Amino acid sequence: MSQKRVHLSRGARDSYRSLEAFSTEVSRMANEYGVDDRLKELVMLHCSQLNGCAYCVRAHLERAEKAGITIDEISQLPTWRESGVFSERERAALELAQAHTFIHQGGVSDDVYNRVGSVLTEQEYIGVSWLSIAINAFNRLTMAGRYPVPPAE
Repeated sequence: MSQKRVHLSRGARDSYRSLEAFSTEVSRMANEYGVDDRLKELVMLHCSQLNGCAYCVRAHLERAEKAGITIDEISQLPTWRESGVFSERERAALELAQAHTFIHQGGVSDDVYNRVGSVLTEQEYIGVSWLSIAINAFNRLTMAGRYPVPPAE
């Protein structure tokens, strides 16, 4: 039987509040830079899926549905490269989000940078990048703490 984990957000409330404030600012900036809620939630879900963060997948699934993302589109996220349900802009954002999530595998390559940069505006590129950075931080926080994800009601 494993021991109960330290709850990182409760154990350092000021740090967690700073992370929340950072995430709120990133979200505001991304919207200002042309990243709509649909694209934002596709990015958040994709990063969370790639990281295996059930807690954040659950949170962003609800937000994705509110942003008009269909169950079919959500189910296609893991196979976005082969799927025809995403626009060129969405595919570029998903590729960039994936590069940020796996940043330890050589960073954002020149190929990815050039391909994504030919589709997204500079501001959209910045917005998607910061969204990816923020959700990856939250994924690490909740996964390290093994935050529970009970069955949905």
